Amino acid sequence: MKIAELFYSVQGEGALVGVPSFFIRTSGCNLRCAWCDTPYTSWNPEGADLTLDQIVNELKEHPARHVVVTGGEPIIAPEIIPLTERLRGLGLHITIETAGTVFKPVACDLMSISPKLSNSTPQGPWTEQHNRLRINREVLMQLMSRYEYQLKFVIENPGDIEEVRPLVASLEADRARVILMPEGTDRDVLRGRGVWLAEICKSEGYRFSPRLHVDLYGNRRGV
Repeated sequence: MKIAELFYSVQGEGALVGVPSFFIRTSGCNLRCAWCDTPYTSWNPEGADLTLDQIVNELKEHPARHVVVTGGEPIIAPEIIPLTERLRGLGLHITIETAGTVFKPVACDLMSISPKLSNSTPQGPWTEQHNRLRINREVLMQLMSRYEYQLKFVIENPGDIEEVRPLVASLEADRARVILMPEGTDRDVLRGRGVWLAEICKSEGYRFSPRLHVDLYGNRRGV
């Protein structure tokens, strides 16, 4: 299984922000977000081929009771089902971070779904494929009906909410599970966007999430 990195840190986003967690970051993605903060898993996938035993042995070196399987897009990883089944057998709480474009019957306690808005669309040869794949309502609804979920949207400017509203309505999503996060990999940018985004959350009834890992560590790998 191609793994970009394994590390122990705190969850930086969403409903479990601040929870100590072991992160398994797979390499490879079917999208190419313009603002991707992990290009080493998508635009230029890199990593090492690790067995499930190697992954689990590294995990056991840490006291985490929560594990986050992320990417890239972890659900396209060839061994994602046996990996999550191994994690389930260890009695861990499993979060899967996904764009919600692909379905597989994984073991999961929190399906953390981040549908990509048009602000993610890159310029160049990936534009068409990215736009074609970035929203798959059938897969989104399947994930939401099968798992405990949260919907996370990356917001770059106030107008992005005009895309969020109709998508949330069409999915009949619980507003309490809809989370808006400012786009950015810099503390000052996130702070500036967070001020107006928090006001949008207050008026729309959605949750606001910081990017705690950026605030604590910057946009560095393995923290």
